Amino acid sequence: MSLVKLKDKRTGTTYIYESESYWDKEKKQPRSRRKLIGKLDEETGEIVPTGKSGRKKSSKTETAESSSTDLAAQHIRIIAEKEEQIRVLKAENQALLGQKQDILKTLEALCRKLSD
Repeated sequence: MSLVKLKDKRTGTTYIYESESYWDKEKKQPRSRRKLIGKLDEETGEIVPTGKSGRKKSSKTETAESSSTDLAAQHIRIIAEKEEQIRVLKAENQALLGQKQDILKTLEALCRKLSD
């Protein structure tokens, strides 16, 4: 199978067809079948599907899959960063609670000495 580009001279639109060659046993000569895929976008060079007869671009789904994979990787990285931040803050919180307990014990000891 190959892709064939045909330009409509009236409108200037380039159509893309999928062409398949085969051997016609009855007429004993080669023939071809063409199936319309879509139009060629002149600005981007991409194939734009045309209605029901045109098929969807596989590159569009691949791009969507890769972008969703990139997006998922980015979310995973952000989650990992947040979990690390939470771990650091919990450790800092434990250290501050320990300092608070030490200060309270010292204050309690001072109060006992003053009351005696």
